[in-house]
Amino acid sequence: MAEDQQPEAVVVIKVVDNGPYQVKGPVRVVDHDNNVVDLGPGRTRLLCRCGKSNKKPFCDGSHARTGFQASERPTSDTGT
Repeated sequence: MAEDQQPEAVVVIKVVDNGPYQVKGPVRVVDHDNNVVDLGPGRTRLLCRCGKSNKKPFCDGSHARTGFQASERPTSDTGT
């Protein structure tokens, strides 16, 4: 690797059983008006999957209070 090149950062998205998407790595959240939400570097983010969060797109734990159940496993089929 050349001296001026940085290693490519990896983003990992984990599908939590009966819970949110857990996102690790350098990501940027952008709203529908293209405003960037600054989350700070190196934090793990939890994104709502149940649709009940009052802090969408982020998880507020509503999945546990509402009994959300989903245990899908990611596949290579993107559906597109």
